[in-house]
Amino acid sequence: MNRREFDASFKRMAIDLSYARGSVKEVAEELGIDPGRLSKWRQKDSPLARPTEGMTDEQREIKRLQKELKEAQLERDNLKKGGEHLLQGRRAVYGFVKEHRTQFPVERMCQVLKVSTSGYYYWLQHPVSLRERKEQELVEQIKQVHEQSKCRYGSPRIAMELKERGINVSRPRVARVMQKHHIQSIVRKKYRVQTTDSSHAYTVAENYLNRDFHAAGPAEKWVSELTYIRTGEGWLYLTVVLDLADRKVVGWALSETMDAEATTVAAWRMAIRNRPLFHSLLFHSDRGVQYACGAFREQLEGMPVLQSMSRKGNCWDNAVAESFFKTMKTEMVYHHKFATIAEAKLAVFEYIEGFYNRKRRHSALGYLTPCQYESLLYNQAVAA
Repeated sequence: MNRREFDASFKRMAIDLSYARGSVKEVAEELGIDPGRLSKWRQKDSPLARPTEGMTDEQREIKRLQKELKEAQLERDNLKKGGEHLLQGRRAVYGFVKEHRTQFPVERMCQVLKVSTSGYYYWLQHPVSLRERKEQELVEQIKQVHEQSKCRYGSPRIAMELKERGINVSRPRVARVMQKHHIQSIVRKKYRVQTTDSSHAYTVAENYLNRDFHAAGPAEKWVSELTYIRTGEGWLYLTVVLDLADRKVVGWALSETMDAEATTVAAWRMAIRNRPLFHSLLFHSDRGVQYACGAFREQLEGMPVLQSMSRKGNCWDNAVAESFFKTMKTEMVYHHKFATIAEAKLAVFEYIEGFYNRKRRHSALGYLTPCQYESLLYNQAVAA
């Protein structure tokens, strides 16, 4: 194939087009020429690169001074723009040179940034190392898990999720990659524990649970708690019942009032539908009126249930239920401003049924999800 020849008119239009488009690469590809060649044309077209024939001595001196000034400015700009790259390794420097090669001569930038020109051109042919490719793959895998968790997961849960997918990577490495690429969990805001007003005349049960949050099997120990969520239409109240065996939310209720029928009673009824009682159950809660009143206690009559209540003003006696609300609020509620009650209800439903029970890895369960741990307990019971 014959070598292409380009006349001055072609070069002039190519140079002008590259400046108009703001991209040497785009114009070169469109014209079917090498980007490096077009860059050289642009460099030679610089006023400083024009021949000096026909100039007076004074004009030549002015041109020489202009060239020195241009080189000084170039060195200053390179140092200013590329200084941060000097601390990042040669590949980062090469990337900087590539990014600015249409503005400044490659050889001069390499000289200022103290890298070899031959090394730069070798890097152009081999821009990404095997190690970098593997890290980029890991970054994409981490981002995928992070996004699927709605940005709630930090490095421990992401590492466990990757392990389950057959990607063996340590938690410290996941943490380093996340920090390097600015991938963060949204869980930052501190949770304020809400205490229950126990000023009522109802009988208060003993604290039989006594902070023993271990359960050998399902429906052995349940804990329950009530919280509130702000919306643009007023407060929304959420009551949950968790099984300590697998930390699953087995019952929950949303209401616009604090009445026992709409809160604790509704959550209890869902719990026994989802997980019927076949042996004695210890049911623990705070000493709020919704748990102490007759409407709720009537639900327990005739059932193998021993009611237990926390000591007055002691949130740690019901730490697992409090922990659930902390998790839900820092992972979801605090990141939304619910305009309507319906909007908040849908978000709570999605969090409990779509994420927490089925997908969220729990540190107390060896980073299994509640549903996974439920299956594990069931299989163990069948095998026994």
